[in-house]
Amino acid sequence: MSVVSHGIFWTLALLLFIGFVIVFNSILFPFVLGATIAYLLNPTVQWLSAKGMNRSGATTLILGLFLLIFGGILALAVPILVREAADFIDAAPGYGARLWAMTQPYIDSLRERMGYTITADQLQTAVQENIGKTLGAGKTVLGGVVGGLAIGGQAIAGFMASLLLIPIVAFFMMKDWPRIVEWAYTLMPRHSEATIRDLLNQIDVKIAGFIRGQLTVCFLLGMMYAIALTVAGLNYGFVIGLATGILCIIPFAGTAAGLIVGLVVAFLQTDGDLVYVGIIAAIFAAGQFIEGNFITPKLIGDSVGLHPLWIMFALLAGGSLLGLTGMFLAVPVAAIIGVLVSFAIQRYKDSPYYAAPAVAAPAKAKKK
Repeated sequence: MSVVSHGIFWTLALLLFIGFVIVFNSILFPFVLGATIAYLLNPTVQWLSAKGMNRSGATTLILGLFLLIFGGILALAVPILVREAADFIDAAPGYGARLWAMTQPYIDSLRERMGYTITADQLQTAVQENIGKTLGAGKTVLGGVVGGLAIGGQAIAGFMASLLLIPIVAFFMMKDWPRIVEWAYTLMPRHSEATIRDLLNQIDVKIAGFIRGQLTVCFLLGMMYAIALTVAGLNYGFVIGLATGILCIIPFAGTAAGLIVGLVVAFLQTDGDLVYVGIIAAIFAAGQFIEGNFITPKLIGDSVGLHPLWIMFALLAGGSLLGLTGMFLAVPVAAIIGVLVSFAIQRYKDSPYYAAPAVAAPAKAKKK
């Protein structure tokens, strides 16, 4: 099979995959999340199976423990999260007004130097209106979601169906994982089997390193920041800490956002007590030290190879195109593209076209 035929085949396969995801996007989320859970827990099931335990029993045990632990964490965290998030939305206009009062002299001075004719009252009104609109929209969306789940028969039915479907999908995928993998291998073209297996192994290393490693890092950082900020007495510390951990799926971005929000809240909460602000900054600095020197090297190491900007682009693109399902698919797709691009570049460098010596330019004829 020629290179052109290979390109046509894989291009058609990619287009079919994209079309499938777009057509069935509305029902794909529980299947994608169930497959993700199965992928995360499969190594433990394989280990128990290798020790002699029946695979169905191992799958039931590991999935049951996972759901029990995850449900317990949600039962503890969700009430705190909802309460603090609602309090933060209600208090945000007051924080905005206090921040405006503290920065107004500097803004007035800058406005006079630059010759702007807009008055301070006009600027304050514009800022407060935009804050009110943003928070009002957030409340409307949140209220609509909660209300839909509470009183909407169709919405609550779909939500419950998804909740029930996710563990079922995870169970069957974990139980039948070896058969699924073996079936996929039987579809490989025989002449390229070794190359495709090598590429799949590279993709698995990257996806496993990021999903299993980075998600564990995010969870540990989120709980660590949430507990530390709450103990330190920071208003909405649990929400800020947990949100920081979630955003840490994009390296550096999550910590930077959490640090800025935490410092601003600490400053406004204590009317500018720099000692308390320094304590909050020290919590984030300690978290970064622990994450950079102990957690990440232990759980991820250097095996991921996905640049933070590439991860950020993939998550935003996936979310923009396919919503929550797209965000779950973004990292695996980004890992696959990264491996395939590296493979193509290596093939290019191994080709005669890349290695061909430069052709010397013809010598110019001397003028008589």
